[in-house]
Amino acid sequence: MVQDYEYDVFISYRRKDNKYDGWVTDFVNNLKKELEATFKDEISVYFDLNPTDGILEIHDVNASLKDKLKCLVFIPIISQTYCDPESYAWKHEFSAFNEMVRDDQFGRDVRLSTGNVTSRILPVRIHDLDPDDISLLEDELGGPVRSIDFIYRSAGVNRPLRVNEDHPGDNLNKTYYRDQINKVANSIKGIISALKKYHQQDFSPKNEFAEVEQAKPLGLKLRIIIVSVTLLFLAVLGYFQIPRLTKTSGLKEKTIAVLPFRNLSKDTTQLYFCDGFTEEILNNLQKINNFTVRSRISTDQYRNTQKSSVTIGNELRVNYIITGSVGREDDSLRIWIQLIDSNRDKPIWSNDYTREMKQIFSLQSEIAREIASELKTVLTPEEIGKIDKEPTGNIEAHNYYLQGNYYYWKNYSSGDNGTAIDLYEKAIKLDPEFALAYAGIANCLLDQYLFYKDRNPDILLKSKKAIDKAFEIDPELPEAHLALGNYYYQGYLDYPKALEQFEIVLKYQPNNSLATYSAAAVHRRAGNWETARAKFEKAVELDPGRPEIAEDAGETYDLLRDYSKAEKYYNLSVILKPEWIVPYYFLSQMYLRWNGDPGKANEILENAVQNNKNFSTDSLFIEARVLIDIYEGDYAGALKEISMLSHDVINSQFWYRPKYLYQATIYGLMNNTGSEHACYDSARIFLETGLKTMPDDPRLLSSLGIAYAGLGFAEKASDAGEKAVKLLPVTREAYRGIFLLQDLAQIYVITGQYDEAISKIKYLLSIPGFLSTKLLESDPVWAPLRNQPEFKKILESYSGK
Repeated sequence: MVQDYEYDVFISYRRKDNKYDGWVTDFVNNLKKELEATFKDEISVYFDLNPTDGILEIHDVNASLKDKLKCLVFIPIISQTYCDPESYAWKHEFSAFNEMVRDDQFGRDVRLSTGNVTSRILPVRIHDLDPDDISLLEDELGGPVRSIDFIYRSAGVNRPLRVNEDHPGDNLNKTYYRDQINKVANSIKGIISALKKYHQQDFSPKNEFAEVEQAKPLGLKLRIIIVSVTLLFLAVLGYFQIPRLTKTSGLKEKTIAVLPFRNLSKDTTQLYFCDGFTEEILNNLQKINNFTVRSRISTDQYRNTQKSSVTIGNELRVNYIITGSVGREDDSLRIWIQLIDSNRDKPIWSNDYTREMKQIFSLQSEIAREIASELKTVLTPEEIGKIDKEPTGNIEAHNYYLQGNYYYWKNYSSGDNGTAIDLYEKAIKLDPEFALAYAGIANCLLDQYLFYKDRNPDILLKSKKAIDKAFEIDPELPEAHLALGNYYYQGYLDYPKALEQFEIVLKYQPNNSLATYSAAAVHRRAGNWETARAKFEKAVELDPGRPEIAEDAGETYDLLRDYSKAEKYYNLSVILKPEWIVPYYFLSQMYLRWNGDPGKANEILENAVQNNKNFSTDSLFIEARVLIDIYEGDYAGALKEISMLSHDVINSQFWYRPKYLYQATIYGLMNNTGSEHACYDSARIFLETGLKTMPDDPRLLSSLGIAYAGLGFAEKASDAGEKAVKLLPVTREAYRGIFLLQDLAQIYVITGQYDEAISKIKYLLSIPGFLSTKLLESDPVWAPLRNQPEFKKILESYSGK
């Protein structure tokens, strides 16, 4: 038992859910038995056989219940009847605990030894819920419902899973009662163990420095590393260099996070307006050179958050947090803004505003000025001019623009921006001089091209036309410079011109994280590795809440073969966005390159599935599994994984292989004569079909070269692989070019051209890349070279790389 807590576990339920067959009583009895087998110590469970129910608003929660609610883990039994805001269980137990736990020493969310963050509210769900009930739960929890389900599902059936089922095989969920009980007990153990460790080390919950001080060395198991080294990285990168809590001069760095404002309107469709108002406050503050403002992507994770301002301040490394609410009824606006000192968790300024819609731009300018005044910042005439500048004189056009932004961010990274473009065009129809709307259209089109939604060159021409129009209206518009930089970067790989545009933005907004991040990516592609590394670090410092930046920083160090630093950034990306597959993929593959450890690589993927069960069918996840299986020689396992793989190699920004190519490679390694040839031929047909629509796609050519090699067409294989390298040589494309060169080396191996393969391998090891001596020593793909004297010399010369 942790001091000051009455119980370890509190079970909350509706009485009617226990009346029919005593399901809740059985659950509690079985859980207690499982807890006895799970914990060395005694675990106390509060379970009231006769909970008050139906008393509604007239009941006052007495002191004894409040004491009982002081527990480490709260388990609500979520049923078809539990989600009732007027019920005793919901109001006086569930909501009461959720409110109370915010202010206790641990907070509601805890970080486990695995590196995952979980809630002390552990829902056990016994029915599929109506959408309204799910929404109610999500509103109370401030996020998606992550429950352990005891649901027996078959056609027309929605009931709790029983201890002993008559026909367990008919359960479409394929879950077993004992397994689910075990999951609950293990989840409780993980939470309580983390809390006890936290308590014993006397950490301060509102100050993460203490946890940083206790960070374990890199030799510990990965599940601890995910927490400790990431926190250590955060400290080294920011806190130790510019301490936030010990400013002897009394002046603090003006780092600011603008959290998503609450929508006070009864009309939920006004959410776009609320988000748009938040973003425009953020954009105005970014125009002040003395301010460093975190991006919208970084702060959006705190929508409806339960975290304290101290925790958010530490996570985003900011000294100030701005919160607010927006109410809009017809032409009337009601705005409330609050500025918080996040170090002291103390509001230092707030204000209410009532305005008409036609005053929205002057109001946004007024708010920026007042915040600057409160932070003792004197604005220059240039800054005042930028803040006071109205984007359009047409309020309705501005309304469409905000809606366009809403849909753009909603579909960011999918390239599905048709709705956003339509809304921007409506804005332009009302105001043909609306420069920001043209920049918005350009960004949408460039994203469609980047994310392979539409690779037609006309997309690039349309985006350039929109950018030119934005510049014609406003030659100094930062958004237009960013769009033009991306046009050169994403479309035409003209890196000097892209950098020129990003540097223009940084000249006037040196703390613009998006321009810094984009410049870092361009420098990496251009092969300016030291500059890229420094820029990525700066981008993480400016925007520590964006997982994409942390992941890209990890990739950069991975390519530079500085694996310990890559590990820190990859882990940070996982912590920031555990539901995103990309950092798991790269981290798992890095362990094969770094120390040849498939065990750690597999552990990463297991951790990924724990965070998101849908990962198991994701192409990147399957590819990672396949590569590990091949590495370990588990060809049967690899073939099983491949059976789940789609062959979408064309419409994706990633380097997917068609499943036939993987199958062929594995059959070849198994020496299963004949099978690999059929798969290589299927891959050939698929890739040749793709090349008809994308004849100069180097990814397709590179893969086709491997297929030709497997079929014994040595000359055609070399021609395809070499053409791919010529289309995207390393000297032009330092990042993506290495994949093509590595494929060409593999083609040479398959076709028996060992001298050519060794030459390419030697070059690849001399430059940043994803090939390492550990892979060359262990990956069976390179096995035919291992008896070659020159290959052995290379492994000795580049040992450790």
